[in-house]
Amino acid sequence: MEQNKVCIIGGGAWGTALGTALARGGNAVELWALEDEVVSSINNEHENKMYLPGYKLDKNLKATGDIKAAATGKDFIILATPSLFLESTIKKFTDLPDIQNGTPIIGSVTKGFVPSSNNYPKLILETMEEALPPCYKDCTVYIAGPSHAEEVALGKITGLISASLHHRNAVKMRDLLRTSSCILPYASFDPIGVQICAAVKNVIATVYGMLDAMAETSEIFGDNTESLLLAAGVTEMMKIGLAMGSPYPQTFASVSGVGDLDVTCKSKYGRNRRFGQDIVKTDMLSKFQNLDDLIANIKKVGYLPEGAVACKYVKQIAEQKSLKLPICESLYKVLNKECSPKECLIQLVSRDNMKALALSMKKR
Repeated sequence: MEQNKVCIIGGGAWGTALGTALARGGNAVELWALEDEVVSSINNEHENKMYLPGYKLDKNLKATGDIKAAATGKDFIILATPSLFLESTIKKFTDLPDIQNGTPIIGSVTKGFVPSSNNYPKLILETMEEALPPCYKDCTVYIAGPSHAEEVALGKITGLISASLHHRNAVKMRDLLRTSSCILPYASFDPIGVQICAAVKNVIATVYGMLDAMAETSEIFGDNTESLLLAAGVTEMMKIGLAMGSPYPQTFASVSGVGDLDVTCKSKYGRNRRFGQDIVKTDMLSKFQNLDDLIANIKKVGYLPEGAVACKYVKQIAEQKSLKLPICESLYKVLNKECSPKECLIQLVSRDNMKALALSMKKR
């Protein structure tokens, strides 16, 4: 079998874990990292001590600080950079002949939304295709699923979805992922739905974390309540996705929908669940004045809760599309200091809210 040449752009935990999984599958994988210490650690110690400490990486995974060298001559390029730096990172290598010619298939595992000048958020693939040459229009691929980096690095079985409007590229990226013995990949032709799931599930998981922390001592919240929240969360993801143009409701019952939401809400590795718990247990929000202050000073949290950032953009989408999203709205109010976590959770699980959410889906 011909060896695939793969470039991973971004040396964070997920980019590193995916890179080592593909390297174990016999692919030639080169990872670009911004930090010199990450490059050195991966090449010399086969470990990413900054972002994925304690996990041994495949010796065939190579790292470099030269982004153009990393992107040159590759069959696949997978972006794993934070959403806020996605466009600027792409522009560092778009002048390469391979990119101008549209030779490599380009995908992304970046989660969330990207702000725009018209106060309405953009999706990840939309942002990528605006920065890439025109030949990549409707050809990029989005990769998502229930996939904590720690377990992928350990080689534990993980399901992923490769989604693109370009059917051949979705299948080719799926086949690349299939070379890893621990990844069970599927192809999807609903990149909008898959992207919405990947972004919004972090919002739901933050609320789940708050509820989980309160359930430890509450007389009214428990496992039943958490399952209620998770099910209602799937409904809200679907409402947003369909309003944004997803043609397939079944996407939200797939690996990228229910599957990713479930693991994000319940896993010990989940940063967004942890953030929700910290809001209740350590009064995390006391460090910030409101949601904008939290986003501007997100490093004070000590880890990246993507749901806090996504929450702001979901609010904008809800207003633009006239959507009723009780869970996402509740988190916005908590993060913006408009009400306490307990007040919002009690209101959230009220009969009126749950009934309204159910009725809104019956109308579709």
